[in-house]
Amino acid sequence: MKLAIALIAALAVAALPLMTSSNYIIGVGISALIFTVAAAALNLIYGFTGLLSFAQLGFWGIGGYVTALTVVTFGGNFWWGVVWAALLNAVVALAIGYPTLRTNRHAFVIMTLTFALLVTLIARDWVDLTRGPLGIPNLPKPSAFGYHFGTTGQYYWVAWAFSMAMLGFLYALCSSRIGRTLVAIKQNEPLVRAQGIAPMPYKLSAFAISAAVTGAAGGVFTFHLGIIDPLFLDFYYMQTFLIIVIIGGAGSFWGVIAAGIALSALPEVLRFSADFRMIIYGVILVVAMFVMPSGVAGWLRERQLARMREQLR
Repeated sequence: MKLAIALIAALAVAALPLMTSSNYIIGVGISALIFTVAAAALNLIYGFTGLLSFAQLGFWGIGGYVTALTVVTFGGNFWWGVVWAALLNAVVALAIGYPTLRTNRHAFVIMTLTFALLVTLIARDWVDLTRGPLGIPNLPKPSAFGYHFGTTGQYYWVAWAFSMAMLGFLYALCSSRIGRTLVAIKQNEPLVRAQGIAPMPYKLSAFAISAAVTGAAGGVFTFHLGIIDPLFLDFYYMQTFLIIVIIGGAGSFWGVIAAGIALSALPEVLRFSADFRMIIYGVILVVAMFVMPSGVAGWLRERQLARMREQLR
């Protein structure tokens, strides 16, 4: 039933460029698709293992820069740029995940935040590679099989196809034995160890896959913007992904997807005041955690269980 609804929703989302000619609305749609993918990737590591990774912001930035540099500096094409972004992020995640995942959760948060800040500094200060604050402008839209995705409406199909592929992959992963094992590790790691299962390979794999998907999403989003600079690593991107996961319900795949689509306009709504944007994001996060600590999906489950208990009385 859920898959049927998801298929209908996917087809409805695909029809957006056919329903409007507004580049602004279509652009918001592209943001919704890419942000939902990035949030679903964060949900894999945070929702399924309980590890809050701020490294996602660094992976997002690396993905954007690698894709842009592949095209502009090294003369490659967009598609290979996205692939290289995913692969490089997976390798980086394995390198930093091996030591950090062996620490406690508080140290993991601090270390991943440090990594994200380090990537931001590199993007700003390694001028020979990233062009620093000037960034890399005029990124060309991609082509495939002789068709050029030159307009916002045409590029929407790229974002849609990419998002469907990534979300389908993440759904299959979360629904598999690997996903169930990750949930078991989150709930009771000592018990998992007692059953002869080593948690480390599962957590490291989830971290690397999450990084790869986030990096690929960053690459696709970069070419939607047409430019990348250090502002691409603005912390509000991380806040957006985190808000989507918390409101949707950490560990709930469908809850995060629904929240990602519903909250897609949030960055646009908050553009009216860049000075207070971070404060507003923080307030939304705190309120969401207090009012619905399990997210919308968890709140709905609790309501359903409450009704069932009342009916049994």
